[in-house]
Amino acid sequence: MNILIPVDCNKRHEAIISAIEDSKYWAYIDLDEGRIVNCDFFKDRKEANCWIDHIIVINETDYIVDFKQKNISVLSVDTQKSIDEIIESFLLNKLKPIKY
Repeated sequence: MNILIPVDCNKRHEAIISAIEDSKYWAYIDLDEGRIVNCDFFKDRKEANCWIDHIIVINETDYIVDFKQKNISVLSVDTQKSIDEIIESFLLNKLKPIKY
């Protein structure tokens, strides 16, 4: 499963989710059996030329039209900030799906 998250830096254990328009990087997370197998960072989300199952955004006011057009699942965080917190909440189904 592949997840994309807009973040403020390109260091996995320091990166914090940010609004799409404020993001400096995109964290591309590869999950396998509930574990992060790989975490890559891209300056532009279009550099991640792989299949994306979910996009996780800071809230439903982020610009998500592009993802809607591609039928990508969009989830929003509540209080989670770091990549590890977000992925843990994702695995526990604690993130909010954004309805189109």
